[in-house]
Amino acid sequence: MRFARMLVLSVCTAVLCAALVPGVRADDWNRRTIATFSDSLQIPGQILPAGTYVFKLANTNDRHIVQIWSADETQLYATVMTIPVYVSEPPDDVYFRIDERPSGEPQAVGAWFYPGDTCGNEFLYPHYGYSNFAKTNY
Repeated sequence: MRFARMLVLSVCTAVLCAALVPGVRADDWNRRTIATFSDSLQIPGQILPAGTYVFKLANTNDRHIVQIWSADETQLYATVMTIPVYVSEPPDDVYFRIDERPSGEPQAVGAWFYPGDTCGNEFLYPHYGYSNFAKTNY
């Protein structure tokens, strides 16, 4: 009798755990990250003032479309295409690579890595200053 109760309790616990596992994995699907920046920061197409923002992957099958939201997720500031960038060791914590810009411009988000992932998202910026390359005097 006691064995039967233990067996039923074990089976119920296993079923409950199995039912909860997909919910836990779903939390990592969009890689939701809350980040606070003390200075203005450049993202592709705009400058974000100092503050708290939510970075997450868009709800698509493309794992390199990043959305940047207000802290309360009521305002979408940007949806940007990124390219995969790899590191040899996955970070233990969220990691933003911040790229320097010319004097007078705010630094820019270069890449975003989620804990445990060797593949991050590198932000794409237009390259300026090459327009004179084609101008030559003969």
